[in-house]
Amino acid sequence: MTIDTEVRHITKPGANLFLELGFDADEAARLHAESQQRISDTQLLKEQLMDELSSWITTNHLKQAEAAEILMISRPRVSDLMNKKVSKFTIDALVNMLSRVGKSVRLAIG
Repeated sequence: MTIDTEVRHITKPGANLFLELGFDADEAARLHAESQQRISDTQLLKEQLMDELSSWITTNHLKQAEAAEILMISRPRVSDLMNKKVSKFTIDALVNMLSRVGKSVRLAIG
């Protein structure tokens, strides 16, 4: 059995994927704007969680290896955290790390 892995189409960064999927222009524009807003909201939330963790590490004068042990992640992951590489973390992972250091997370919907 062979699996066809040939690339037939590549969507350029920033392109409206919904247009390429065949949605009419108005609907594609609406869906694209909505998805971009969700991505932005998610990134902002991750940044806030990462800021709290970074602040905790700095305030406690921890080396990355020490923070890694407490957070139960690798030292390179602490580096990613400190450098705000939001794409490398899920919201769940960040909330779990905050829980490990005794910080609760509350979600406010407004």
